[in-house]
Amino acid sequence: MHPSGPPRTVLPAESATVDALLSQACSASPSDRRAEVAKAVAAYPRSLNGWAALGSLGRDEIERYASYRVGYHRGLDALRANGWRGSGYVRWVDETNRGFLRCLLGLQQMAAAIGENDEAERIALFIQQLDPSGVPSEQ
Repeated sequence: MHPSGPPRTVLPAESATVDALLSQACSASPSDRRAEVAKAVAAYPRSLNGWAALGSLGRDEIERYASYRVGYHRGLDALRANGWRGSGYVRWVDETNRGFLRCLLGLQQMAAAIGENDEAERIALFIQQLDPSGVPSEQ
């Protein structure tokens, strides 16, 4: 029996190598953390968790916006490669979706911060459509 309602997409887990590198980078001293995360993202540019971490460590709103935007677009590519067809659920409860959702939420917050209110509103609606149960605003 197939569940009714929109399809649900769950992204695959990132490799243990990427996870370990990001964990090590995020554990660096505060003065080195951003640079270490940037190195990890440069080595693994498809890592959505990496882009989300880099966005959170951006030196200003524009740098954060740019990192989150790259993560968002990489995430759309990953979703499409895993069967998403532009609609359906991408839930926070599925841990492997969280890198993408963090990028999307960060992009929404930075769009609002730089005055891109129409973009911020569109993204807020998109987040609600992807996960009606809600994405935590603080991760």
